[in-house]
Amino acid sequence: MIAKSTKNEGAKKTAKKTVKKTVEKTAVETAVKKTAKESAKKTVKKTVKKTDNAKNAAPRKAKSSGASAVGKTLVIVESPSKAKTLSKILGSGYVIKASVGHIRDLPRSRMAIDIEHNFEPEYILVKGKASIKNELAALAGSAENVLLASDPDREGEAIAWHLAELLNVSLGKACRVRFYEITERAVKEAVANPTVIDLLKVDAQQARRILDRLVGYTLSPLLWKKIRYGLSAGRVQSVALDLICDREREIELFKPEEYWSVTVKAGVGARVYDLKVDKLDGQNLWKNSQPLMIKDALMADMLLNEVKSNTIKVSEFRLRETQRKPQPPFKTSSMQQEAARRLSLSPRRTMRIAQDLYEGVDLPERGHTGMITYMRTDSLRLANEATDAARGYIASHYDKRYLPDKANSYAAAGLSQDAHEAVRPTDVTLTPELVKNSLSPEQFKLYDMIWRRFVASQMTNAVVANSTLLAAAGRVGMRQLGESLIFEGYGAVWPLELKGERLEKAEEGEILTFLSGGKEQKFTRPPARYSEATLIKTLEEDGVGRPSTYATIVDTLYDRGYVEKNEEKRLAPTSLGMTVDDFLKKYFDSESVAAIVDTGFTAQMEKELDEIEEKKREWLDVVGSFWNVFSPTVQAAEGAEKIPLPPPEPIGEPCPECGSPLVKKRGRFGDFIACAGYPNCKYTRAILEMVGVKCPKCGTSALGEIVKRKSKKGRTFYGCSRYPDCDYVAWNRPTDEKCPSCGAALQKKGKTLLCPDCGYKAQQEETASDA
Repeated sequence: MIAKSTKNEGAKKTAKKTVKKTVEKTAVETAVKKTAKESAKKTVKKTVKKTDNAKNAAPRKAKSSGASAVGKTLVIVESPSKAKTLSKILGSGYVIKASVGHIRDLPRSRMAIDIEHNFEPEYILVKGKASIKNELAALAGSAENVLLASDPDREGEAIAWHLAELLNVSLGKACRVRFYEITERAVKEAVANPTVIDLLKVDAQQARRILDRLVGYTLSPLLWKKIRYGLSAGRVQSVALDLICDREREIELFKPEEYWSVTVKAGVGARVYDLKVDKLDGQNLWKNSQPLMIKDALMADMLLNEVKSNTIKVSEFRLRETQRKPQPPFKTSSMQQEAARRLSLSPRRTMRIAQDLYEGVDLPERGHTGMITYMRTDSLRLANEATDAARGYIASHYDKRYLPDKANSYAAAGLSQDAHEAVRPTDVTLTPELVKNSLSPEQFKLYDMIWRRFVASQMTNAVVANSTLLAAAGRVGMRQLGESLIFEGYGAVWPLELKGERLEKAEEGEILTFLSGGKEQKFTRPPARYSEATLIKTLEEDGVGRPSTYATIVDTLYDRGYVEKNEEKRLAPTSLGMTVDDFLKKYFDSESVAAIVDTGFTAQMEKELDEIEEKKREWLDVVGSFWNVFSPTVQAAEGAEKIPLPPPEPIGEPCPECGSPLVKKRGRFGDFIACAGYPNCKYTRAILEMVGVKCPKCGTSALGEIVKRKSKKGRTFYGCSRYPDCDYVAWNRPTDEKCPSCGAALQKKGKTLLCPDCGYKAQQEETASDA
């Protein structure tokens, strides 16, 4: 455990300069000799440096709380709502209290890592937590037993350890309980079988905390000096920013290439086929799923003429059955990705809703009930009782074709610790429709998705027919692909996505009649920008960060003004984000020994943190090795010239107050118009992008029009140009069409028209103005 430890006599030369409160000077080098491993093994027995004063370590009675747990068991959880649920389950013999997250942490105002003394952390009581700590101390002093029931992950393990330190609970005592689901059975079973705090998990969490502090509190001040005050960098945050900026560079360098698509409609009798030209003289014209070798209109016309002037003959018709396996139940990252794709929920919003479902909702005749298992997990494993329950549900609601002979099992690749289960419903009989009235609309949508994915994971494969029709006309080859469903299997509860339509069988040698032909000019497109979902997927695939932190990382990029979300809900870097990434790449890219913006380097750090938990590495080894290469690289970057920020973009208008040019600037809440003569002239105005629709609230009687705006998170929303006189706002784009049911103004989301008042929905054909 990361605790106070003695200096090693043979330690290498320590850092020349200790990081000060401003962290403007970083140490040149510090090292930890191999003998530090011996010290690290002893650290679990030591006491962490108590800069929160010795009085914080010893329990004392709250001044006037009157708190008492005499003859009872004190159970400490993180969340007040979870405490409420547990109180109903455990009854009067228990006192349930919440720490409300971390009760002790590193101070925010300084580095608080003693680099010269084996990276000793300096913990203090979290601001505002004194009364909670005092109440818990008083209760712990009078309780017959103390159980620490923080969340069942690394972060929760660290919280339990801090509580044990503050409340004088012995680390050798079985005081730790972990709730993977909030149900009566699971809670009572966990309370009846406490274990000791997992000090390896604590080591891994605190090593991560120290590494993040070393990187963040060293690089951020460097950015303040070299670019602008208030910027930040981080071990995972900077990798995510680099991915987004690298994709933008690809897009900027991309040169579109012209190509043509040639199609032929042909058939016999009632059978009609839509064929795509794909070969000429036996040579494939397609590349990367596009007919890129058809370069111009002349070649397209030549291909069409060749088809028209020759007989179209079927050369082959293939039909084969394929099995589609169900997808595994959700883990954190896949839940976030699917919620973004299907429900348009941000990662942070998804986790907030999932937390509420985990902690429980009030159900008729059941009371407060936890709806899903713990939502921060890398695991795909399912408990035997969960698969048995799912199989029982399937057997009672579907015929035997939908139930496999044995339970389907899943395992996450490379997962070292699999104590958690996948995210699943706690009770499969609580179907989404059964609990719909007890959930908010967002809770229902997410629960429905989790429930369906879990049930589908225990059903049989879907059977799909894949058909291929090959035809030829002279020198030209053509094909059509089809796909149809033979047996839905798990598709009964989870949507199956089929490509193409069912093809009517054709016989080899059969002659098809030419009906029509067409050609269409197209251009290759640059790679798509990341969405929140695809960014999370990439980070996970590259082994960077942890799913539980992805939501925070994305939000930080918005908050710092590094990234904004465009109309297509894709992540685009701002000029500031590109400037920061350019600087970091210069000193910390893949060529650097401390390549913190390189996915491979950061993924290796994640692997080493896992190895601490697996008892394969000592935390001091991992932190010391990193600092020894990171510190000199930072020192080299200290000598860099100050980087000018991109100049504000002129908008071609004079300032109405002083006549100086007006420019576009970026502030805390997005872009705005300001005078180039600042600070002598302080004229500013918001950027109003009209959408050509009158305000539904005041537009009929005033001059209010709908304008497009950006939230501080970079998300687009719509409001009235007369704000603050008119407070109309909407997330979806308002239209001038009226709802046929209630007369309210319809809003557009994708190709769907929605009524915000009555829920009416209708599909709309996309027009050129919408594109």
